[in-house]
Amino acid sequence: MKFLFLEPFFGGSHRYFAEGLLQHSRYQIDLVTLPARFWKWRMRGAALYFLKNSPPLEDYDGLITSDLMSLSDFRSLIGAGCPPALVYFHESQITYPLAPGEAMDVHFGFTDMTTALAAERILFNSQTHFDAFFSKLPKFLKMMPDFRPTWVVDEIRSRAGVLHPGCDVANLNHGAPPVRSKPPLIIWNHRWEFDKNPKDFFLALDEMIKRGIDFRLALLGENFQNCPKDFTAARKRYGKRIVRYGHEPSRLAYEAWLKEGTVVISTAWQENFGISMVEAISAGCIPLLPRRLSYPEIIPESSHKDFLYKNQEELVEKLARVLLGTSGSERKIEKLSLEMKRFSWDHMIPHYDDELKNLGFMQGPQMKA
Repeated sequence: MKFLFLEPFFGGSHRYFAEGLLQHSRYQIDLVTLPARFWKWRMRGAALYFLKNSPPLEDYDGLITSDLMSLSDFRSLIGAGCPPALVYFHESQITYPLAPGEAMDVHFGFTDMTTALAAERILFNSQTHFDAFFSKLPKFLKMMPDFRPTWVVDEIRSRAGVLHPGCDVANLNHGAPPVRSKPPLIIWNHRWEFDKNPKDFFLALDEMIKRGIDFRLALLGENFQNCPKDFTAARKRYGKRIVRYGHEPSRLAYEAWLKEGTVVISTAWQENFGISMVEAISAGCIPLLPRRLSYPEIIPESSHKDFLYKNQEELVEKLARVLLGTSGSERKIEKLSLEMKRFSWDHMIPHYDDELKNLGFMQGPQMKA
């Protein structure tokens, strides 16, 4: 079988997922992309680009795309020749938190909804994301003044499932605890955006300084457009403590930073899976994660007490103990690191290939009366 992957936002987790699927699938997958910028324009305009810049669709058994393209626009314009489609929801505008001062633009929520309706198969990257989407979709529909299409909730749910993204952890976990330099290295490997809540992260670091606890800091992760001012201020405030400031484009160098790291922290308000966390934990970093979002899903329940925190005060106390070497987490991270293998591409790709095989035998979407 042969599939066409149209990725309108080729960066971050979207690129990571697309490249991993192409590398590991037993099927031929051809990839056509657009750069990872101007996401709102991608949602509205990518279909028009792909309409004129894609190989002949009759050559393919199925179509793959992500949530940042209007699949309904694409299929309506391409006509009857479109093969069955799978859409992968990395994020959803129905569930995504708004930036400070930003009002919700319902058009993008509707694009999510019609994209899902236009697909034969819909996959969410976590159960947390799946549950949030179907919890908020009925509330979203109630924003309509009248003639609400409430039937779409069950229609979309009937085609939807959950499949965690595969992660490149093969070179990160070798079973033995890594040897690290002093002082301890704190890792931030998330996007530099408001929804990752860098303010609370830096507040926790400020408290370490007040307590006289030494550390080094690696600020990794991508910055697409609007970088929070917290990072500029942090560069001045932490000075020589910062050993890396900015995205690390080299995969080998990025993995080396993770292996050197002592602790990796998230203070996020939005996280639908957490690829960066799976990678850091696989490399042996001790995770400190909020007890919300997808983190209780990717961390085994038996480890919640050690690695999840309830509030800012608990984060500060747990971080202090990790940096001082008194948390006891060092003895438990090796087991947790091995647990992350369940997200490896070697483990996940048979499930994706099954989805693609099933997609190739599907007919066009049939709406229930």
